[in-house]
Amino acid sequence: MKKTVEKIRVSKLLADRGICSRREADHYIEKGWVKVDGQVVGLGAKATAKQVISLNKLAQQKQDMRVTIILNKPVGYVSHQADGNYKLATSLITPQRQFDRNKHQFEPQHLRGLAPAGRLDIDSQGLLVLTQDGRIARQLIAEDSEVEKEYLVRVEGNLTDNGLRLLNYGLSLDGEQLKPAEVTWQNDDQLKFILQEGKKRQIRRMCQAVGLTVVGLKRVRMGNVTLADLPQGQWRYLKAHERFL
Repeated sequence: MKKTVEKIRVSKLLADRGICSRREADHYIEKGWVKVDGQVVGLGAKATAKQVISLNKLAQQKQDMRVTIILNKPVGYVSHQADGNYKLATSLITPQRQFDRNKHQFEPQHLRGLAPAGRLDIDSQGLLVLTQDGRIARQLIAEDSEVEKEYLVRVEGNLTDNGLRLLNYGLSLDGEQLKPAEVTWQNDDQLKFILQEGKKRQIRRMCQAVGLTVVGLKRVRMGNVTLADLPQGQWRYLKAHERFL
């Protein structure tokens, strides 16, 4: 009996191959910029994993024009739109606050579709990635993301006897067991967390579960990209050679 070859939506195949996001893929397909085995395909088209999928030059140019920004977010700004009169982190992306302005020229179109790839709550500071590139967003926030996020966390309180072990592995949030983490003491009141996931207020809730209260939280690294000497409240473009993985 001949085995049936599974066909998958072309937009999903493009995303899985890291060529673009699914949303971007659907847009390119609507424009007639996507081919499967040399033939232009329409929205909803499917293909097998072995078929050749390509973007034309116009789609490639749009991909190459997308920017990614590294921001050192201060406390008091939210990464995502929320109810109330909170200040959005994207409001800090101005020419005056650019750290590397002599290396990469700021252009107003770089703000269009710019969105945070990952949360950093209003009470936290440090490295926040904002991007127009769906490939990078997926790499950082997909459920199967393998990108490490590193935080320096100042705490108060009395750690339970097995608290450090539980922080590394054994806690659950929202009914789901957390992935293994790397949590170590840096000094008497500061922990270093390395995580591969990012549930809402995860570190604060983890600490609360073992008798600690977070009084300061700073993200310093996402994958291979570090905050380094970027001043608080300033931003820079992701450099051409930088990769999160």
